Amino acid sequence: MQETGSAKILVVDDDKFIVKIISDCLEKEKYSVSTAHDFESAMNKIYRNTPDLILLDVVLPKMNGYEICRLLRNDTRISHVPVIMLTSKGEVGDKVTGLEAGADDYITKPFDNLELVARVRTHLRRARQEKSFNPLTGLPGNILIEEQIKHRVAETTKLFAVLYLDLDNFKAYNDVYGFLKGDEVIKLVAHVINKEVRDSGGQEDFIGHIGGDDFIAITTPDRVDDICRAVINQFDSTIPLFYSSEDRRRGHVVTKDRTNQETKYPFMSLSIAVVSNQNRPIENHWQVAEIAAELKKYAKAKKGSVYVKDRRNR
Repeated sequence: MQETGSAKILVVDDDKFIVKIISDCLEKEKYSVSTAHDFESAMNKIYRNTPDLILLDVVLPKMNGYEICRLLRNDTRISHVPVIMLTSKGEVGDKVTGLEAGADDYITKPFDNLELVARVRTHLRRARQEKSFNPLTGLPGNILIEEQIKHRVAETTKLFAVLYLDLDNFKAYNDVYGFLKGDEVIKLVAHVINKEVRDSGGQEDFIGHIGGDDFIAITTPDRVDDICRAVINQFDSTIPLFYSSEDRRRGHVVTKDRTNQETKYPFMSLSIAVVSNQNRPIENHWQVAEIAAELKKYAKAKKGSVYVKDRRNR
């Protein structure tokens, strides 16, 4: 979702004059606007092409805006879409009813066009940011990660290093201990990376959660060794505590592999691939990902927690 341009806004109001005013106002700001005048047409458009934001009038035929808003909030497919309610009523009680129904904001008619645009922008930006953060760790997700890497690549006069961190034997741990315990491990990794980058990194360093057991950190080449060593040391000293005393004695877990054969799996470890523009130019973010994939494959072939730096000059 984009803040402007391609952001899709659905205006739901049975007053065609109001719909025209709102549509003209938002289209001038380069938003893509669609309209609906009742419950049926609104829901058809929402499900056919989910908007990024809904402007919803309270007074509508058959089903009012409060009821529609509750319906939207109870449907997990569309519950994330911001809803700004429109009404000619200005009493506090009506606003409270709208907010309790799940609305994100409330605008009273007649409204100022500048205020309408400002509120739309604010909620689109907030929704985009919330969507960009991993719900388990609270770390920035793929949208912000990609933006950060593109930004570093574009600054050709500055050195950067991208650390791709990946857990080894995580699936085996999940199979034995369950997903809830696996989530605790993911939170641990996020905490360790965050702490060590904060302690050994710089103010402009960045940490993100790609998804699952994959993380990323962006720093400068001169800080890579300190950060990687600290992360590995902290992780390796803590991770045994996530295993049972029996598994700690054995030094491994036993579970079935992809061929349904019982197999011994070592404790989880970290593989870190380090991509930098120190020795060769990086032209785009795709190149960063390609180099990292090669390095991660090499790192995972080694035993235990390791970090591997790209030392090639072309």
